[in-house]
Formats: sequence, C-alpha cells, structure tokens
Amino acid sequence: MSNAILPGAKLGMLGGGQLGRMFVSAARTMGYEVIVLDPDANSPAGSMASEHLQANYDDRKALDYMAKHCAAVSTEFENIPADTLEYLANSIPVHPSASALRIAQNRYSEKTFFQSLGLGVADFLSISSAADIEQARDFSFPAILKTNTLGYDGKGQVVCQNHEELLNAASQFDSISYLLEKRIDLAKEVSVVLCRSQAGEVDCFPLAENQHRNGILDISIAPANLSQEMTLDVIQAATKIAHGLDYCGVLAVEFFISSDNEILINEMAPRPHNSGHYTLDACFTSQFEQQVRMMCSLSAGDSALHTPVAMWNVLGNIWPESVSPNWDNLLRQGKAKLHLYGKSEARVGRKMGHVNFLADSTSQALELLALTKQKLVS
Repeated sequence: MSNAILPGAKLGMLGGGQLGRMFVSAARTMGYEVIVLDPDANSPAGSMASEHLQANYDDRKALDYMAKHCAAVSTEFENIPADTLEYLANSIPVHPSASALRIAQNRYSEKTFFQSLGLGVADFLSISSAADIEQARDFSFPAILKTNTLGYDGKGQVVCQNHEELLNAASQFDSISYLLEKRIDLAKEVSVVLCRSQAGEVDCFPLAENQHRNGILDISIAPANLSQEMTLDVIQAATKIAHGLDYCGVLAVEFFISSDNEILINEMAPRPHNSGHYTLDACFTSQFEQQVRMMCSLSAGDSALHTPVAMWNVLGNIWPESVSPNWDNLLRQGKAKLHLYGKSEARVGRKMGHVNFLADSTSQALELLALTKQKLVS
C-alpha cells in the first residue's frame, strides 16, 4: 500500500449532485478533505465539501486548482467531459479513466464494447440517418428508440410498437443519433455494484433486484431473488466488463433477465449507482466508502450484506404543493433509514432522497416500505 493516499489528504470530486454529496460524507468521515467542482451554486455536494469550486467542468483555471491541491480526482456522473479527465490525468490520478467514461457516454459504443467481450445484449440497430430509419422497417418491434447520449431516468427514450411510431418518435429528437433496441420480455431487472483496484482486484456487493416506475428506479431489494447459478453468471459478466475496461473505481452494471432466463446487459455506470444506495445501511462498507478506497489505492472494505433491505427512491412527487412530507410517520420506524439530498427545490420526478428499510427478510422490508410509504403524505 506504498502508493496509498491517506486521511488528511484532499480529494477532488467532479459533480455536485447527490452521489457527490454521499461521497463527500464518506470521505470526510474517513478524515479526508474534499474539493467539489460543480457550476451550481446550490450544489448538494458543494454545501458539504471542504471547498466548492463553482465553475464549468472545462474551466482550465478551476481544473488547474484541483490538480494543484488534490491528491486524486473522481466523478459522480458520466456526462463530465472526457477531455476534462484527460487534462487532469496529466497531473494527478483520475478514476475512472477518460477512456472508460467515453464508452459509457455513448450507448452504441457501450453495446458494441459489451459484444466485443462476448457478452449478451438485446438486439439493437444504430440509427444515424434518415436512410437508417427507413431500413429499420425490418427490425423486430416493439422496440425502444434511445438517444445515444445524455439520456437517463427514462429521458431520451420512446417505446415504438411499429415502424410508423419509430418515425414519429425520431421526429421528437433534435438530432439523429439513436440506438433502436428490441424490447425484452422481462422477468426481472438486477444490478451489481463492484469495485476494482488498480491492481485488478474486484469485489462485488450483493445483487440488487430493481423495480422502475416511469423510467426511474423506484425500489431496489437486496439480496436479489435470483438463483445462485444466475447470480454467479451476472457477477462474472460484470467482472469481465471491469477487467475489459482496465477499470479502477466503483462500477455499476444493469442486467435484464428475460422471461426465458436469458441474461442480457442493459448498461453500465462508471460510478456509484442509485441501486447501490442500500449499501449505506445494509452492508459493512458503503459503495461511497468503496469509491474513496479505490481512488486512494486502499484495500476494498467488506462488501457483505449484514441485513436484508428494501431501498425506496423519494421523488419530488410526494411534496404536495411544495409542503414537506410528514416525516414523523417514517421516523417512528426504527429500521427505516432516511437520507435526504439537500436539494433546494422539489420537482416531479426529481430524486430528493431515499429510504432504506431494514428487516429480517426482503419480504418484511417490502411490507414495512409499503406501510410507511402509504402514511408518508397523510
């Protein structure tokens, strides 16, 4: 551990949203200082950081300041310009790498990368011209048209039942750079969050089983209800991706399990992930502490699950007419762990926080979740 960055050092975080905020909390608890770079004056992470640089991600003056004062830098979301990571990497360690970020930023690059590793994905077609749209008449519908870049939480995606709907959907987007993906007959969706060190050592958190609503993650439960054989196959696939990227840091990979038990990779996120928030209360080490450990060249913490858990995403939808929800009902539950992100404005669909419901089994955790959720706005 001769190259380890030890407590007392300053770490850099590109991005100031909720993932950055939870990273800052983990890092400061471990004794590190954190400089956050984010253009938003009301950055949730910036408000908790040792220092908040309010600047754009390509601001060379701000990047030079980070390079001078930080021992290493990481990111909280994949839409940071890859050139920014390359620039910083000339001076200090940066994890994840710019090359990994570039792949994750483009759905077509991501899918073809998975295929190059021999991993299964849903049938897809690249669409970059009107001629491509016309040739898609022979594609297997129903399908989902997705923008190649910048889409998340269901944004930039339209379900198409036939070619005519594809034409209409394409007209809704500003540019022609899409991925047309066959819609899978889903049995369930699962995800795995892992960490990989610079030396190539991989450690995986238990799989989460995920439920989405309107394209946004609603509930994750861990451990996932999946056979041991399929669990091992999912972990092996995610590990293969991490090795293929020569990755260092925390990586999340989402999987589709089809109705005929085929394992297909949906996408990856080169960072901690919403479906991994359960680790904050149900595992010996959280995904955010693991992120700190990887960027500081420390050993991975124990990622084992010590309590079954159901994680619920708290969206701005439950703030009726901007009135704060009735947290009293939730906080009366000793095994319901509330995490709010410090965002200044609640909006429909905006992630405001999450709650981890701990119990003796996932079924009991889900029962507690349903009961508490029902009372939250009463």
